[in-house]
Amino acid sequence: MIRNFLLPVVLLLAACGESHSFKNAEDADDAGREFIRAALDGNYDKANFYLYADSTNRMLLDKWKKDYDGMQSDERAKYKDAEIRPIDIHKVNDSVTSYTYANSYKNDTTTIRVVRIGGVWLVDLKEILNHKR
Repeated sequence: MIRNFLLPVVLLLAACGESHSFKNAEDADDAGREFIRAALDGNYDKANFYLYADSTNRMLLDKWKKDYDGMQSDERAKYKDAEIRPIDIHKVNDSVTSYTYANSYKNDTTTIRVVRIGGVWLVDLKEILNHKR
């Protein structure tokens, strides 16, 4: 009887523990791609994992999430189906890569920076503010 009770509990705990386990990016391209895909899919827990979490970046990501959550479901589906179209990815130096892309749903060009901090590649959205001037 104890076995019948413990097995489901152990399986449930194991499943809960893996719900937000994301893998660190291997390089700048990987971090940029994972972040963009997560944002297009509306997976803001995953996008946040790949974000350089300073106050400006958190504010920008919160705005993206609010805008995404306010969309009609058919528009969110179009973003989920969209392909990432890299336009220009180049190293600025050993720790910074500029990542310019569009997506197949909206052909707007966006530039983000991917930075290596403490050996981990993370997305810095502040580059978006520089391109809006």
